[in-house]
Amino acid sequence: MDPRALPPRLVIDPSLPPEISVELRSSPHILRMARSGTRLDTTNNPVVLFVLPCFLLLVFMLIGWPGLLVAGMGVSLIVLIRWMALDSSYRTTRRRLRLAQAHADRYLLPEDLDYPCQMLLRRAQNAVEAILNSKVHKAGLIDTIDNQVTLPEEIWQIGQRLRKLSSMHAEHGKLVPRELPPGMEDAFKPYTSALDAAWTSLSQRVRHLEGYAKQVLKADKVYHAHRRLEALATRTPDYQQLIAETVRDELAHERIRELADQAAHVRKLFEESIFQARQAAGELIRTPLT
Repeated sequence: MDPRALPPRLVIDPSLPPEISVELRSSPHILRMARSGTRLDTTNNPVVLFVLPCFLLLVFMLIGWPGLLVAGMGVSLIVLIRWMALDSSYRTTRRRLRLAQAHADRYLLPEDLDYPCQMLLRRAQNAVEAILNSKVHKAGLIDTIDNQVTLPEEIWQIGQRLRKLSSMHAEHGKLVPRELPPGMEDAFKPYTSALDAAWTSLSQRVRHLEGYAKQVLKADKVYHAHRRLEALATRTPDYQQLIAETVRDELAHERIRELADQAAHVRKLFEESIFQARQAAGELIRTPLT
């Protein structure tokens, strides 16, 4: 499946303390419970209250009091261990559910968005992932902005606006009649135009991110070639000596110059690609969503 067609990943406000962010990210199903208003079921299973006495009565009828005592102790131990495990799991779930409810406005689930907004957010996430996983980023070569801080904030801001746009899309669809009476079209048009303008602006923002990612990936390819060339550059004297020893003098000088020119050319391409990536990042700085 095309990664661009997948739903967006969970988005959490990057300004949250790391320990809270880790807790929220670890249990997406609990975030959905919190979003839907689901409450934990605290009732006991009545089947246990019926089955346990029947089991002990059967043991008593078969082997008498000694067997009943041993069976009772064994069953009690099993029930106690089971209860402790379930109670611990329940308390963990309850704590995480309370945390999710307390920070309900600090995370974004795919179902918070309509389909077009989901696809736009996924495109933005894919672009950011490509940038952060690039070799030139990891090598610290595109340091115009602090990508580790700025890009997650960018995704959060885009997601917040897409959530609001999705909500207003839904409201607009309910309020605006499918068939407008003659002469009423112009009365509704400004509201439709406002939604379209917001969508266009966010789409342009995502295209800026994708443009940045494209330049970073281009720089990555040149960086790879540049690293290989650097390795070869250490052997340049050996290549020059080989040419000088085996090629006629008039050709030797030309081949030696080609070696030096090629190294300079690749370095220039590398520097240009890094410069273009930084320029693309500058577009995000000049028009911050925040």
